[in-house]
Amino acid sequence: MDEMCHSARVIARQGRALKLYRDIRILLYVWSMPPSPKDYAEIYKKLQAPISTVYDCGKKCAPYNNGMPVCCTTDNAIPIVEKSEYVLLRSRTDMWTPFKPKNAADRAEIADLKGSACRAVECKGAAFCERDNRSMACRSFPFYPYFNPAGELVGLATYWSFEGQCWVISNIMIVEKPFLDEMLDSHELLFKKDDDWRKTYYDQSAQHRRVFSRKGEKFPVIGRDGSYFWVLPKSEGKMIPAKKADLMKLRKGFPNF
Repeated sequence: MDEMCHSARVIARQGRALKLYRDIRILLYVWSMPPSPKDYAEIYKKLQAPISTVYDCGKKCAPYNNGMPVCCTTDNAIPIVEKSEYVLLRSRTDMWTPFKPKNAADRAEIADLKGSACRAVECKGAAFCERDNRSMACRSFPFYPYFNPAGELVGLATYWSFEGQCWVISNIMIVEKPFLDEMLDSHELLFKKDDDWRKTYYDQSAQHRRVFSRKGEKFPVIGRDGSYFWVLPKSEGKMIPAKKADLMKLRKGFPNF
């Protein structure tokens, strides 16, 4: 029986170093049953809304990432799926295949997945995307469910290692309420199927706070009602309302709004 692998839904890759961001990949190994393919089909139905119906974020970030959306090429991000999710995807489409390491650095990137219930995968690319057959990683990126120190799911935060590459992270005010609601609803269903995913994101949220506290920087969170907050550094997770003018400053890395 495979061990369960609970991790962030993507492995970040930056430059030739292909660094594995272990500070955002929280691996929890437990002997339990993962969500089934049927469970993932149910979860997919709850997570279909785009981040924005106004902006095509892929076209915004592609000029900064060699002409490809940052989340649509394994040169930048390797999607991670549970094997049961992969079974579902393969039953619906031929868009997905196992990620094939091309060299020793690639093999090192996915070494932690060996013996787990997760696998690294890749798709045919943005030009061949089938929206109904996107993985959980694709549907969620660049967001993850954020938990405060009390263990309450209070909204969405971003995979911070993609700052400067992902246009959405610099423009989080484009996020529309249907996406926010579906992200929270679908992940709450996932947590009901497998509570270890809740623990994973709780730990990732804590790591997010630690990383930004070390840097002495605040980071944004989108609240459940669509409002925006800053999580303050070295404050035990204190959240304060974010002013629109301050959020606008996040755009400086991507002037092509």
